[in-house]
Amino acid sequence: MNGQENVKIISMDTIQAEEVKWLWYPYIPYGKITIIQGDPGEGKTTFVLKLAALLSRGKCFGEGEVVSIQEPVSVIYQTAEDGLADTIKPRLAEAQADCTKILVIDDSEKSLSMQDERIEQAVRKTQAKVLVLDPIQAYLGEKVDMNRANEAREVTKYLASVAERTGCAVILIGHMNKGGGMKAAYRGNGSIDFYAIARSVLLVGKVPDDEEVRAVCQIKNNLAQEGNTMAFSLGEAGFRWIGRYDISDDELLKGFSDDNKKEKAENFLKSLLEQHDSYPANEIFIQGKKLGISKRTIENVKQELGIKSVRVGTGWHWSKK
Repeated sequence: MNGQENVKIISMDTIQAEEVKWLWYPYIPYGKITIIQGDPGEGKTTFVLKLAALLSRGKCFGEGEVVSIQEPVSVIYQTAEDGLADTIKPRLAEAQADCTKILVIDDSEKSLSMQDERIEQAVRKTQAKVLVLDPIQAYLGEKVDMNRANEAREVTKYLASVAERTGCAVILIGHMNKGGGMKAAYRGNGSIDFYAIARSVLLVGKVPDDEEVRAVCQIKNNLAQEGNTMAFSLGEAGFRWIGRYDISDDELLKGFSDDNKKEKAENFLKSLLEQHDSYPANEIFIQGKKLGISKRTIENVKQELGIKSVRVGTGWHWSKK
């Protein structure tokens, strides 16, 4: 048989365009994989459990407060690190979850993996809108090396197809490696292919100057503009949602203090405007982000330095004059 007869061709005019649907815009899309990563003990599992509890009651995180969504959401929560009875259930109860909406695939007789057909069966049977696998490496399968790109991509590609077919939001919880000084994208354990196949990646970490505050930074978004950094606190009173917070992912990883952030922003703006009479505001924010300086920090320092905004054509420039 001629090999060309086996080639299947898809014409793009036969594809129906669809809008991306969101569980939590712009952080967690439906029908895609989202990775939430952070160092051990930094609060990523607590954050995801709180999110699951809110969703079970028809609520979600907002810019500055918890907000209502259309209806309660069923969540399949698989964990290989914490006991269901002595850890997960008490934490869900503390978060006031509707536990009839929090479900678990029984893997007591056979371990669950990302390529296990039981995942899609369970999502369809329960009509779950969210699937959580905590942590990533526990659900790869016995023969998969998470550091080998081809193997990592194969298992996550299958899981991504399940997410797309069912419309379920898949959340993978990952640990960070010890690569100090590396960009956030390269700090996740295992192959970079995990990061590559995820459509959204969130970094959860402890704010350097406040032991109780944890920041949630979006370090990747293929489907929309990256969202603002959010934060929550873990104090004596338990979990408290803070909402929008001023810290970048680089600042979070490198442990910058407020003084360090401000000094870096001052040096950046002074140097830039010494070389140029004026400079496009949007380009300033883009360059600042590459240096790990948040937009809010730049705006605050702008005011302190007396930098003016001037209209140039159809856009805004910043100028010292």
